[in-house]
Amino acid sequence: MSPIVLTQLATGLSVLAGAVLVKSVMDQKPMAGPFPRCSSCNGTGRVSCLCSRWSDGDVGCRTCAGSGRMACSSCGGTGTGRPIPVQISARPPKRPS
Repeated sequence: MSPIVLTQLATGLSVLAGAVLVKSVMDQKPMAGPFPRCSSCNGTGRVSCLCSRWSDGDVGCRTCAGSGRMACSSCGGTGTGRPIPVQISARPPKRPS
């Protein structure tokens, strides 16, 4: 075999090995992170667009760019149920003087 064929074969095998490694890591821990999946979109980050819900068969608007799917409004398209940070301040009641 020529050196070019061996180089291409080695490159192809390394790409395949990398893909197998990435898949095994993704199966163990999804990219969702520490937050649970969004219950509205089931972790996909996309929901059916309004134009496909009330149309007569045609799909496409500026929101979904013709795909029929738009970003989930519950999670903002991330696919995770993220907590909303809230700061609560409490003052002691005023005492009568």
